[in-house]
Parts: sequence; structure tokens; C-alpha cells
Amino acid sequence: MHKKLLILFIGCVCAASAIAQKIQSPAEFLGYELGSQYTAHYRIVEYFKYIAAASKNVKLVNYGSTNEDRPLMVAFIASDENIGRLEDIRKNNLALAGINQSGSFAPSTQPATQGSTANAPVIVWLSYNVHGNEPASSEAAMQTLYDLVNPANSATKAWLKNTVVAIDPCLNPDGRERYVNFYKSMKGADADPNPASREHSEPWPGGRVNHYYFDLNRDWAWQTQKESQARVGYYNMWLPQVHVDFHEQGYNSPYYFAPAAEPFHKDITGWQKEFQTTIGKNNAKYFDKNGWLYFTKEEFDLLYPSYGDTYPIYNGSIGMTYEQGGIGAGLAVTTNTGDVLTLKERIAHHHSNSLSTIETASANASRAIEEFKKYYDNSRSNPTGEYKTYVIKNDNQDKLTALTDLFSRNSIQARYGIKAHATGYNYITKKNEAFDVEPADLVVSAYQPKSVLMHVLMEPKTFIADSNTYDITAWSLPYVYGLKTYGVKESLKADQKTTITDVTLTPPPAQSPAIEHPYAYVSAWQSISDVRYMASLLKKDIKVRYAETPFEAAGKPFGAGSLIVARAGNDDDKTFDTDVSSAAAEVDRQLTALSTGFVDKGVDLGSGSVHYLKAPKVMLVSGESTSSANLGEIWQFFEQQIKYPVTLVNYQDMGRAKLGDFDVIIFPDGNYDNFPSDKLQTWINDGGKLIALQGAVAQLDGKKGFDIKKKDIDSTKIKPSAKLYADRNRSAIESTIPGAIYKINLDNTHPLGFGFPNYYYTLKLSDDIYKLMDDGDWNVGTVKKDGYVSGFVGEKSLNRVKEGLLLGVQPMGRGSVVYMVDDPLFRNFWENGKLLFANAVFMVTQ
Repeated sequence: MHKKLLILFIGCVCAASAIAQKIQSPAEFLGYELGSQYTAHYRIVEYFKYIAAASKNVKLVNYGSTNEDRPLMVAFIASDENIGRLEDIRKNNLALAGINQSGSFAPSTQPATQGSTANAPVIVWLSYNVHGNEPASSEAAMQTLYDLVNPANSATKAWLKNTVVAIDPCLNPDGRERYVNFYKSMKGADADPNPASREHSEPWPGGRVNHYYFDLNRDWAWQTQKESQARVGYYNMWLPQVHVDFHEQGYNSPYYFAPAAEPFHKDITGWQKEFQTTIGKNNAKYFDKNGWLYFTKEEFDLLYPSYGDTYPIYNGSIGMTYEQGGIGAGLAVTTNTGDVLTLKERIAHHHSNSLSTIETASANASRAIEEFKKYYDNSRSNPTGEYKTYVIKNDNQDKLTALTDLFSRNSIQARYGIKAHATGYNYITKKNEAFDVEPADLVVSAYQPKSVLMHVLMEPKTFIADSNTYDITAWSLPYVYGLKTYGVKESLKADQKTTITDVTLTPPPAQSPAIEHPYAYVSAWQSISDVRYMASLLKKDIKVRYAETPFEAAGKPFGAGSLIVARAGNDDDKTFDTDVSSAAAEVDRQLTALSTGFVDKGVDLGSGSVHYLKAPKVMLVSGESTSSANLGEIWQFFEQQIKYPVTLVNYQDMGRAKLGDFDVIIFPDGNYDNFPSDKLQTWINDGGKLIALQGAVAQLDGKKGFDIKKKDIDSTKIKPSAKLYADRNRSAIESTIPGAIYKINLDNTHPLGFGFPNYYYTLKLSDDIYKLMDDGDWNVGTVKKDGYVSGFVGEKSLNRVKEGLLLGVQPMGRGSVVYMVDDPLFRNFWENGKLLFANAVFMVTQ
């Protein structure tokens, strides 16, 4: 009897243990089959937390949060042997790249620890749902996670013996929730596959973008967004050998996976191309087996450096994009072939390729590790690229500091402290010239782990094997930051007496004035940091003035636009000196205290050429008429970069808005009905300032009272020709500019040009160009026939963009209109344009 009871007890314990050890699938945990509905982000998070608690083979890491406070996380899945030594694996992997444990470069005086390839697992990183309205991949992420930890899955167990898998289930939770909430509110009792149904018509701005309407898949290198800063910072602490970025495209398209399309950047290695093909063939094996359609080698190229495939590639990985048809598909949609595409099918395709990629990486783990090490060994000892050193002159410390911050975020090594004489390619003159390297100049050597990424970001012209590309074709950082730079073909050596330092040079701290009871404080106007300082003062209700012309005081030169904070007018502020100095300290500004308003050279501080800077009340036009991307850039510029208040008003609500409450109204790129309205023109004539960008400028062309007019095209010079139908796509790009850099001649005596030299580098995204305006208007930024600098420009567009206007100001009554034909804030990484835009908002017509 006792024996039977004992056996029964043991059986119950074993049964209970088996139940306890069983890991729930997504369907079991969520209570519904994947694909039958969309899963809320918080439930995805809960499932990942559940798996991390239930499986000893998973470590879940929270690496940040979104603008709307949703968590960002990555799950690491590894074998019993490897899960407990993840940190050692990470450190060894970085050591293979010659990078220290924190993910930053090893200073030249401290060589990085040598890593070992023996028994090193290959690291596969899977990133899902960077575009919120491409939601199938987050669903697939849960199924992939389950398959990797399911004790009954012998295949995944075998792969994990030599593979560590990282799964980031949702790179853009805010965008995903925007889409999922929309779809759930629009869907009826059953999904309607009719493409005309409202559930397939997502409202503006759509779920693709993050809180500030940024495309996070264009932000890997620049890291202007909170999500990107957290993700890329953590990614660079690992540097996986394989990275996949999961997407969706239009629902009528078959599935796309690697190998990628041309153009390939010239620095992409043979191994990176070869292994993409190996992975693609294994993906194809399973798609063939299931009869699923797919395509490769078309449309999605590997050039622009800030994608989720190219950024990993330029960091030694096998970076790939996988694209499932599905944007706007909801739970089910009828495609143009008459087939019904379901969410379940979309999940299955992404899930298949997730496992197939891991399988291929595992089968080639040793080769992948060896090639990874070889990539970084070559970077340090035999770097690619024409130039072995870049010297960035310290003509503007703020912009140089901003550039060093970008380098630091990307683990790119840069140095100060070298004094030498060299010959190099001058980015501005586009000629080889002799020059002196001073200790305050920033020197970037090609002999470093992140050499390839550095070259891609710094080279003056990007070689483009095929002009039919997917994104912009020019992004050279010296032009982006407006910094004089030389490319040198040799490695520079410091003078014997000079100390080389691997440090970030920062501006001197804001200094307390030595003068007791100063007459005024003066601060420069040459960067976005100066704009932040001005914004801080204005928010504190401190009266600020600016100089219209250059002057000298206290033995120092000050350019046009320099900020003057005088005691006069601020007499009521009992803590005036403390307030001014503390505001400067907050943004690292160095103030010059003056004991008198009588200057050494130029106009005195009480001159009529020194103007009161009114704190403008700013409206930013929003809503479905606007480009969400351009709107988001401006919105984030105000809120996050200069921290100055801005009011967003939907265009359709402007009729009932009290325009007199605003001093500045900004119209982003867009397409506006009844623009400009009589009400808006009256407001301008009464003293308002309208800032129009890109498409908004085009809509003012030819409107009564507005002097902006597009340049005419001489149709007699356009000769028709016979063209092949097969060349139709290539013929179309003859009249396009997908993103090229042009040099503008800038009138820096005009407030729109304050703080700049007599030139500015703009990123052109179209061939829009306008006639010079009449006398009485200001043609501030013009382009000449030799204005082209870098990037692809179609032949017809190249002939068009010359001898015209790109920046202008038109007085109108007591107000003004600022015309900005190009986007000065492009993706908010175009650093030099930020001061230009601030001039338009704060300086023009003050």
C-alpha cells in the first residue's frame, strides 16, 4: 500500500514538474493564434518577459525607452554553456574587432585586448518592426523566440551550440501602437479584404514613424532620435556578425530578401556579398518548398549608410533587409492578382526567414568569425579609401564638438594635439593644397577599427556604381557640419614635442565675469549651441539684443548676429548676472563681460544697428496637408534641440485660429489647398513672418503679391529621342536629384546668413530652382553654374540647377516671407542647416 502511494506521489511530482517546465507558445500565452489579430505592444513585452523567466537560455535586456515611455528591449538566446558567459562572449567579440569592453575605440596608447576565435559563437541579431505600420514582424519575433527555447525543437538546440541570437522584437513601439490602435478601431466584426475598405487606409501621419514623425530606419548613423541613440549605442557594444532588419512593403509585392541590388558601396567586401547570397539561397530553399513568391537583387541597394542593413555592413556585419508585402494589408487584403494575403501568411514568411538565417549562420559560424576578425584587422592595418587621414580645421569649435560627439557615438577615433605640415584635398576649393595642422584641429586616422564607417561618412564624393538608388547619394560630414576639411593620402605624425591625445575637446566652461557689475555680456552667434543659449534667455524673459554688423570689444572680434545682453532693459531683474551666467553654463557658452558700451571697433552697443530681439510666438502648420517628415524635423528642432515653445496647428483649423497671436508661421513641405489665404496675406502685411519650405515655396510661385517664380525651362533645347522600354526606369532618373550636395553663395550680411561664411552647403532633393527676385527683395542664397559638389544628379537636372535662387527674403507690408527651397533640417542630421533655420525664425526682420 505504502509502495503504491509512493509511486503515485512520485508520478504526481513528475507530472507537475513536466507541466511547470512546459513553455507556452505565443498562442497559448496570448489566448489566440498569431495572425488572428494584432498583438498590443505591452503584450509582446509581457511574452518576452515570460519567456525570460521560464527559460534558462534567455537573458532579457532593457536598453532604453521611447518618447512615449514604452520599453525598448532585446532578448539574448544561447545554449546552456553560453548563456552564463554572455558578457565574456561580448567582450571577446569586441576584442576581435580591436575595440575595448565598453564598445568604444582603444586609444592608440592602449592597444585593445586580442580576442580569440577559438570556440567563439557567431552572433545573429534580428531587428523587427522599425516601421510601426509594418507590424507582422513583431508577431513573427514571438514565434521565433519560442522556437529557439522550445525544448522539443532539436534543430534550434543544435544551432545554439555555436550561435548567440539577439531578438529586438520592436524597434518602434510608438509607431506600432499608432497603427495597431488605428486598425482595431476601424475593423468590423471580420476583416474586410477589399482594398477600398477604410481599414486599409491609414490616416496621417501613419504608424511608420516614431513620435516625432522620424523614419528610424534612416537614423542608424546619425542617431538624432531617442530610440536610435539607445539602440545603436547598445548595438555597438556587441557588433554581431549577422544583422537582419525586418520590414514590409506594398502588399502587392512578393517577398524580398538578400542578396541586395546595386549600387553596392565600393567598401563592401567580397565576403559580405558572398555570404548574403549564401543566406539568400537557404531562405529560397524554404520559400521554394512552400511555393511562396520572392525576389532578390532588385530595388533595395546598399549605399546610404544609415539603414538597418548598411550601418551593420559598414561595421563588419552581414547586414540585410527582408521585405514582406503587407503595408496597409490589415488582417487580410485582396492583392492585384486576386489572391487574399493574410497576416498569418506574412508572419509565416518572416518566421521562416528568421530561422533560416540563424541556421545558415550556425552552419558557417567559424568562417563568419574569421571573416569578422579579418575585416577589423584590415581596418586597423590596411584600411581602404584614398585618404589615410582627415584633418578638420577648428574654425568653429561648437560644430567641431558636435562632430566629435557623432564620432564618439559611432566609436570612431579622432585626435587633437597634432602639429604638422601636410598636403591634402581641400573640400571647399576642391583642390590639393599645402596647409598647416594645428593642435586644436581634429585629426581622424584611417588606421582604426571603425575605418570603413569613418571613410563612408567622411569621403568627399561617394562612388556610385549604379545611379538608380533608393535614397540620398551624398552625406559627407564636412559639408553636413560646414567645416573646412582636408583629405590627406598619408598618415600624419605629430611633432616630437607634441602630445597626442585621444580625448574629446570641449569648449571652455562659461566663465564668471571678472568685471564687477558689467555693462553688458556678449556671446557669439555661430552654432546651434548659441541658439539654445538665446532660447534659454528669452524663456527667462531676459531682454536680448543682437548686432547687425561685426564689431570688436574687450580685444575680441564679434561677428554679425552676436548676442548682446545689456543691463539696460533688464534693470528689474535682481538676479540678472546670475541668470545670464547660469543660462550660459547650462549650454557651455563662454561670455565676454564688457564694462562699457563704447566698443573698440564698429558700432557702439546703443547704435541703431544693435537690435532688440523679440521672443517670437511661433506657429508650426501641421496636419494631413503637410509632409510629416519635414514637420517632424521642425517640431523636434524646437522641442528637443533648442527647447523653445512652438504651437502646432492643423492647416484645416487655421481659418478659426487667431493669427494675430503669432509672430512667425512656418509652412513645412506639403500640399495646401487655398494657399495662401487672404487671411494669411493680411497677417503678413500686418507684420507677420511666413517661413515657407520646399513644396510650400512652389505653391507660392505665381501667386499675387509673392515675388518667387520658378526658372523657366527652355523646351527648345530638349530634343526627343527614341528610348527602349526596358530603360524606362533609368530614363526617368535623368530629371531627378535623389539627394546631392550643392554649394550656395550666401549673403552673410543679411540676417538669414548671420554666423556663416559667404557660402553654405545645401542638400538638394529636387531640381527646384527659382529666378532671382526683384530689387527690394533679398536674394540671400544663390547657386552658380559650378555649384554642384557631390552626389547623383540626373543630366537634365544638372543643366537646370544653376544661376538661380535657393534662399530668399521678401518684405511684404510690415511683414516678410522667407523662402527656403531646400530642407535645412534634413532628418535633423544636417547640422549646418540648424543655424540657418534659426536665423529664419529669430533674426530675419527683427
